[in-house]
Amino acid sequence: MSSQLKSLSKGLSVYKEIVNYGKPILASTLCQKLDINKSTMSRILKTLKDEDYIIYLDGSSEVIAKNLENIDLKKTRIQLLVEKSKPLLEEIHKKTNECSYLGIFDNYKVLYLNQIDYSTRKIKTRNSIGLQTPLHTNALGKSILAFGNYSVDNLKLEQYTLNTITDIELLKKSLQEVLENGYSLDIGEYQDNMQCVAVPLFNHQNILLGAVGISGTKDRLSLEKLKSLGKEILNIVEEYNIVC
Repeated sequence: MSSQLKSLSKGLSVYKEIVNYGKPILASTLCQKLDINKSTMSRILKTLKDEDYIIYLDGSSEVIAKNLENIDLKKTRIQLLVEKSKPLLEEIHKKTNECSYLGIFDNYKVLYLNQIDYSTRKIKTRNSIGLQTPLHTNALGKSILAFGNYSVDNLKLEQYTLNTITDIELLKKSLQEVLENGYSLDIGEYQDNMQCVAVPLFNHQNILLGAVGISGTKDRLSLEKLKSLGKEILNIVEEYNIVC
């Protein structure tokens, strides 16, 4: 890659980080997040400012994307989604008694934004908030792939368990079944002995936001039960109007 393309790539990655952050961010924080040294970051930010893509807040060393300067800076897009979908996750957990999750597309991975588990089990599902997992290995990812405008050809179908789908044609067939059923399954494809079911989550404008679902151990969630819960979760989601 030429030096010009490398510089452009770095500049775009910085701008993307600023936009996705959704609120004022320090240059030093950007350096840490993107592993870019201070002098290079300073040049990138100056260029973005000169081209009117970002602004510096008055009396501050924080920057923000120009198109975000007039929004409520206390709530990012992700924070708003987490807030608006929490009652939905609580209802899914209440009806299924399994840990419920919210995940979104993030650079061809699933980013777990929230989970709800008020059960009294001694052994609970680990805290997955902030975790990223490959789209092809789990139910949330399959729902996002099936109902979103994403190319499966961009995926690296790495194997995590004996059940992980690593053949592109088998994955496409699986995604077609997701479209037909309305829900997706994970039968120990990312973690042995863990089963999951998920459905896509759309906003009031029918734009795909991500996916919601549940996970539990194989002894609690048989294949037939997963299918039944998939239909139940679909019905629950249809009753919620997520305005994001």
